[in-house]
Amino acid sequence: MLIFLDLETTGLEQNDKLCSVGLINVDTKEYKYELINEGKKIPAQASSINHITNEMIKDKPLFVDSEIYKYLLKYNSSENTLLGHNIKFDLEKLASSGLVWQGDVIDTLKVTKHLIPECELFSLQVLRYELKLYRREEQEKAMLGIKDALVAHNALSDALVDKLLFEYLLDMATVDEMKELSFKNVLIQKLEFGKHKGKYIEEVCMSDRAYLEWILNSAVDIDEDTRYSINYFLQG
Repeated sequence: MLIFLDLETTGLEQNDKLCSVGLINVDTKEYKYELINEGKKIPAQASSINHITNEMIKDKPLFVDSEIYKYLLKYNSSENTLLGHNIKFDLEKLASSGLVWQGDVIDTLKVTKHLIPECELFSLQVLRYELKLYRREEQEKAMLGIKDALVAHNALSDALVDKLLFEYLLDMATVDEMKELSFKNVLIQKLEFGKHKGKYIEEVCMSDRAYLEWILNSAVDIDEDTRYSINYFLQG
């Protein structure tokens, strides 16, 4: 069983909490969306992105008391697969709120980086337009019975876009192959930040090797794929 999941949080720090969860179950053709109150205030900056306010979650349940928690718990077994864009973040937030996922996972962010490396950016909303996923949104909404408009950074909307992305990727890899790619380091060709942003890492190795070494030794917030790629090119 494939379950597409997205969630919104009070921020991106480790101590930030869930404030909404959306999911789509492909096999049962069900969708669910729920606001969550984990007792942490939503700052204005987060509200400006996810459009969820403290007034909206005032009387909402804890995640473990929510209907969506009970639903996920029902399917929390090895024969089911949870899919998301940067699923590692989602799994960490679910675990911090009381649910440790026991099934398989597919990270559509990792899979897209492996299969379509020519994309300049890999955020779900950029891919929505670059891959023209929006062309199938109304058909998908009608099939699932979703009547609300799709809004970026709404958990249910993003779960639906992720489903469309997954179906696009199915032309290039099987479900089992995607599961493997979800845990395989991506070899990034270009730097995505810093003074050499947009340049090939291999070229920076030759022109400013010390900068890459400094990143590895000093930067604490670089992702595992960037670290892997810099090491790969430095080692030749």
